[in-house]
Amino acid sequence: MPAELRSPALWLPITTAGPISLAIGRWAYDLIATRIADDVEVTRHDVDGGQEVYVYRPPQPNGGALLWIHGGGTVQGRPENDHDLCSRLARDQGIVVVSTRYRLAPEHPFPAAHDDCFAALQWLHRSTDMLGIDPGRIAVGGASAGGGLAAGVVQRAHDEGVPVAFQLLLYPMLDDRTTTRPRSQRGRLVWTPDANVFGWAAYLGAAHASTDLPRYAAPGRRTDLAGLPPTWIGVGDLDLFYEEDTGYAQRLKAAGTAVDLRIEPGMYHAADYLKHTSPSMRAFRQSMFDAVGRGLGSPCS
Repeated sequence: MPAELRSPALWLPITTAGPISLAIGRWAYDLIATRIADDVEVTRHDVDGGQEVYVYRPPQPNGGALLWIHGGGTVQGRPENDHDLCSRLARDQGIVVVSTRYRLAPEHPFPAAHDDCFAALQWLHRSTDMLGIDPGRIAVGGASAGGGLAAGVVQRAHDEGVPVAFQLLLYPMLDDRTTTRPRSQRGRLVWTPDANVFGWAAYLGAAHASTDLPRYAAPGRRTDLAGLPPTWIGVGDLDLFYEEDTGYAQRLKAAGTAVDLRIEPGMYHAADYLKHTSPSMRAFRQSMFDAVGRGLGSPCS
């Protein structure tokens, strides 16, 4: 691991793998509300079903938009944790960013989170006139579990004819079968194999890996990837999700999708959050920002 990515926080003996650690994790997430970038207007809106979204409007919008889905293993996290990320994306790329709240497992297993996120995409399409958005320039993205939810939303959007121009998958949690694979040196930090077992079981039930699943429950299981939009996938080579993410990228390419795969050497899961000021993580985040601009045809690209 590069010295710039080391942190004392990595050695804390806490992983989200049971009710007590989940309660601690949710408490910690509730304390985090990151800073909103200057000159970005933020408003809250209700979506059908009682959920809400944050809308980040840049000073000079260019007509593009991104639906963003936060991470947290499907069991924790909230949109306020990504105020900084979403507002900087809006400001730097000139796009409207919509960040959605969704119901968490295990209290609300699949399809609750998926349905909430898809409802947010439908709301975004219905709100294009109000938000000044080109309906042909809407992207969907997310981090970790939010990246997996984003991939499932994009698959469903393709199947149901809802336009999505681009998908942005930040170390996405795609395939529940990772829980059954032999453990390796990957995934020893932040999101561990034990956390992964807990997260998927909370979302899909204890027997998920040995059963057939409904569509969109684990996007990495989908066999037909033809017709999905251009994609950026970013993952570190120490991340537990490295194999499923690079495999998904390869299968998307084989199906004819344009894919920009960013593999970051020495990066563990969510290092761009924990060590966001390090040079490598600033460059990693910038590659993601630039990909959104290119994917939506932004004049900032």
